[in-house]
Amino acid sequence: MILPFLTIASSENRGRGVFTTEPIAANTIIEIAPVIVVDALGRENLEKTLLYDYIFEWGEDSKMAAVALGYISIYNHANNPNCAYDMDFEHETISITTLIDIPVGAELFINYMHPEGPSNDPVWFKQA
Repeated sequence: MILPFLTIASSENRGRGVFTTEPIAANTIIEIAPVIVVDALGRENLEKTLLYDYIFEWGEDSKMAAVALGYISIYNHANNPNCAYDMDFEHETISITTLIDIPVGAELFINYMHPEGPSNDPVWFKQA
């Protein structure tokens, strides 16, 4: 499920990102996407490819990986994001929920290192 007013567009200094064409209220689930779960060996192989920057650590021990479908892998990182994500290991999905009211045209961000929201934990890439 992806709400119909989400769109992918160019994000300054970040490649592509997810944006909204309508205002969104805080605490709105805007996307629920299935994932493809990859075992620990498969994760090692994926980490040697371009997909390294797009996969999610997966499982209670974080040894597996998940390749998210939908727009999930296009959301950009922010230390103080306007969205959070939740990984549902049982149903093999990731959902995105807004943390604040979001205006028309805004880019939607998640924190790659802290699913629930704000964190200054270091990331593995140079931030824009």
